[in-house]
Amino acid sequence: MARHDPEHDCIDPHHHVHDAQAFVRAVELACQERGLRLTPIRARVLRLIAGAGRPVKAYDLLDMVRSGEGAGADAPPTVYRALDFLLANGFIHKLQSVNAFVACHHPDSDQHSVPFLICNRCHNAVELEDADVVASLDERARALGFVPQAQTLEVHGLCAQCAQLDGETG
Repeated sequence: MARHDPEHDCIDPHHHVHDAQAFVRAVELACQERGLRLTPIRARVLRLIAGAGRPVKAYDLLDMVRSGEGAGADAPPTVYRALDFLLANGFIHKLQSVNAFVACHHPDSDQHSVPFLICNRCHNAVELEDADVVASLDERARALGFVPQAQTLEVHGLCAQCAQLDGETG
């Protein structure tokens, strides 16, 4: 089992995906290494998600693609296919509870499970890397004879900034 390494945790929502162009370049490189094709619409959807800085809903992505020019502007269903590709290859995560998408902090890794902290006020989402939490859930499920196929762990509350505004820290 991988050990928890606090020095490498992603606990800042802007820690890795702060430059959408650089993120798309990193995904392009990962696609080349894996023999995948990052089509113009896939790259565009990825750029929109990475540039948003917070979770983006599919309908909002559709509106962004329609309102612009370029790949996918005249064929909105391609946005959903692009999302499927990006999810399947671990470049983005879907936040199930809010039905939105965020860029994965590690575009060079395969699809993986990570817990998310989601602020109910500002809607920022933090990809909280903790292999121990993921492994513990998997082990506990298997101990009960359950065969896990996917994990979704989302914790809702207030981020540090919003909690401080409310005086609700601690």
